[in-house]
Amino acid sequence: MIELLACKLGRNDEAPNIDLAETLCNNADRLGILEIVAAYKSKETAVADDAIKVLYEIAKRQPQLVADFVADFIAGLAAKNNRIIWGSMMALAYIAPLTSTNIYQHLNEIVMAYRQGSVITIDNSISVFAALCKADSGYCKELLPLLIEHFSSCRPKEIPQHAERLQASLSDHAKKEILNIINSRITELSASQVLRLKKIIRNF
Repeated sequence: MIELLACKLGRNDEAPNIDLAETLCNNADRLGILEIVAAYKSKETAVADDAIKVLYEIAKRQPQLVADFVADFIAGLAAKNNRIIWGSMMALAYIAPLTSTNIYQHLNEIVMAYRQGSVITIDNSISVFAALCKADSGYCKELLPLLIEHFSSCRPKEIPQHAERLQASLSDHAKKEILNIINSRITELSASQVLRLKKIIRNF
């Protein structure tokens, strides 16, 4: 399977990696996926980069096929390679609805990656937090201070996007708290952002 990665084919685009992910999904090829997980841990940057692309594309399509690799994706959050970090968080975001209990056990590592991460890492960590909140009211209660802090300080353009990721995931109390913060910052948004946000709030 490694020889089918884009870098091994001499390609600079992502098409081979997406094709490989689709093939592995279509065949439910667990042995092939194990090979890609091993490649994801490679010290060869190009191989690791392509492998995480394959893995999060699988997670997007059939999360159950990679749901057992929570620990591997958590380990990826501590990588020095930024693509591995945000790719791992993206994979976690896709599998979180299936693996919330296991992911919760690694909440400290996820929060650390969220605080130190790139925009893509932060975006996908919000999706992870949303899945945890939806799965368990206790998780939601624990995450609420962090979410309040986030919506109090994130960039204005992120407010609608991140609110959308959280909609239908929060407890009634958490919804009230988050909406109070969002409404307090609405003057910071553009007209189009306000319009989008109002549509999201209706589904909160």
